[in-house]
Amino acid sequence: MSEEPLNTACPDLLAMSGRRSARGAIMILVVYVLSTWAGAAAVQAQGAVPDITLTCTQPSAIDVEPGAPRSTIVNCNLENPSIHQVKVEIRIQAGNLAYSGPASVTVGNGLSASFQVTLRADLRAPEGSQTVAITAEVTQANGIPVTSSPSTYTVLAIIRQFSRLRVESDVAFIQLRPKVDTNLVFAVHNDGNAMDRFAIGIDNREELNDEGFQLSIPLVSVEIESLAPPQKIYVQMRTPKNQGWTDKYYNLNFKAVSDYSIKTVGVPDYQIQTMTIYIRGIYLPGFELVGTMMISALAAAALAGRRQDQGDSEVIDEDGNIVPLEASIL
Repeated sequence: MSEEPLNTACPDLLAMSGRRSARGAIMILVVYVLSTWAGAAAVQAQGAVPDITLTCTQPSAIDVEPGAPRSTIVNCNLENPSIHQVKVEIRIQAGNLAYSGPASVTVGNGLSASFQVTLRADLRAPEGSQTVAITAEVTQANGIPVTSSPSTYTVLAIIRQFSRLRVESDVAFIQLRPKVDTNLVFAVHNDGNAMDRFAIGIDNREELNDEGFQLSIPLVSVEIESLAPPQKIYVQMRTPKNQGWTDKYYNLNFKAVSDYSIKTVGVPDYQIQTMTIYIRGIYLPGFELVGTMMISALAAAALAGRRQDQGDSEVIDEDGNIVPLEASIL
C-alpha cells in the first residue's frame, strides 16, 4: 500500500487568519479610544476658563443714614466665545456687607449673559470702603463636567458719610435778675457715621444784644468723633441792666451746624436749642454805691440813737452823782 502525503498547508492558513482577526480588533479598539480622548480634549480645550470672560461695573456709593435704602448693585457680564454651552459657578466675597446673587449662570456658545450682585450695609455703618470679589468658574461644557481656573473681578463698595447731630441744654428755662453774670451749658452730639466739625453760635445774638444782653462763647467750632460723648459748650452771659423794673421773657437760640453737610452736600444740617430766660427785678444806675452809703448812714443813725437813749435813762441825785436805772426799768 502506498501512503499519501499529509496536507500541511491548512494549519498555516488557519494561524494566519487568526492573526489578521486579532490585528483588526486591536485597530478598532485603538481608533475608539483615540476618538474618545480627542472628543474630551476638544471639550476641555474649547470650554475652559480662557474662553469665558467676566467683567463688572463699579457700584454706586451706599447711603446708610436712617431712611436710606443702604444697598447698591454690581452689574456683571459673562462672555462665552467658544462653540460649547458652559455652566459657570458664581462665588462672592463681600466682607461685612450682606450680598445676594446667582449661584450659577448658563452661557450659550458664542453668547454673553449678565447678572447682578446686590450689596447691603448695616444702618449707620461707619464711613469707609469694602473690597468685593466676584469669582466665575466654568464647571460644565455641553453638560460634561470640566476642571478650569476661576476668574475673579474685584470692585470697591464705598459707604458714604452722612451728618447727623443733636443739641441739648441742661435747663430749658432759667430766671435771673438784671445785671447778673452766669454760664449757660449746651451739649452737641455727633450722631453721624464719621468725625465731623460743628460750627457753634447764638442764632439770635444781635437781637439779644439790642435787648442789653452781653454774650460770649470761647469756641467757634468743635470736632467730634462719631457717636462719641457730647461736647459741652459754655456760653458766658450777663443779663440786661435796663434802668427800672424789668419783668420780661427772652429766648436764646443756640445753633450748631455740620461742616461736612455744607462742604460736601451743599445743604446745611443744623440743630437749634432754645432756652427761655426770664428777667425779673429792679436795676438803678449806681444803686450799688447808693446802697452802701445808705447802709452806712443807717448804721450811724442807729448808733447815735442808742447813745441818746442811754443819756435819757441817766438820773442825777442831790449830790450831783449819776444814778443808773434799775435793770427792771431797762
